[in-house]
Amino acid sequence: MIDPRASIDPGADIGPLAVIDGPVTVGAGTRVLAHVVLTGRTTIGRDNVIHMGSVIGHEPQDTAYSGADTELRIGDRNVFREHSEVHRGSTPETPTVIGDDNFLMSRSHVAHDCRLGNRIILATGATLGGHVEVDDRAFISGNSVVHQHVRVGRLALLRGLSRTSRDVPPFVVMDETHTVRALNALGLRRAGFDAEQIRDLRRAFALLFHARTNLRLAAAELESGGVSAQVGELLAFIRSSRRGVCQGPRRAAAADVEE
Repeated sequence: MIDPRASIDPGADIGPLAVIDGPVTVGAGTRVLAHVVLTGRTTIGRDNVIHMGSVIGHEPQDTAYSGADTELRIGDRNVFREHSEVHRGSTPETPTVIGDDNFLMSRSHVAHDCRLGNRIILATGATLGGHVEVDDRAFISGNSVVHQHVRVGRLALLRGLSRTSRDVPPFVVMDETHTVRALNALGLRRAGFDAEQIRDLRRAFALLFHARTNLRLAAAELESGGVSAQVGELLAFIRSSRRGVCQGPRRAAAADVEE
């Protein structure tokens, strides 16, 4: 069932019993499988795959939403597995945005006004509250919960069943309740970081997170000797946080682990 207001590229593939309701745009090569619902002012780029039962572009679960004509923008080559949900923005000025090459597994949930970068993985049951920002190549494991207005940094990894109401710095492994455990060394290697770059981040991580400390003082100590570009990125994230960032464990952490 396709709304006459929809714009479907001739190269897109719309499966049986799919419903496209509203001014939806679907790009070339995108596959919409059976029983998918696409709705609202939703723009979907090229070569995406949307699996059975997914609901993409429905109105936000926000008590302040008043029926405004809001948006969802999705880039290219994303995969939305069974029963994933992505809601459009809550105001015309704050669209929900998903970049390119992301993989949203079954029953993952992206709430209103979220902004996702590229090559992100949301595992089964991962839940993002409203206004969450996720930077490139982050991995949010199964049944993890990210509170509204939180930012997850580049190449961060949230372990399964974790939850956070604080910003998650780039390059780290987080679990339990916004507790940083280790450097995401395996993820860094897969992303092309060399041994020297990883060593620099290990040293910075040890100073910042191996024991609970004053992050501002630890950051100042790091910067006093000059820092590499990747350590500078980590420190800039910490300085820019408005919610506060995750902390190290209450007891001194063990040696860095491979994740």
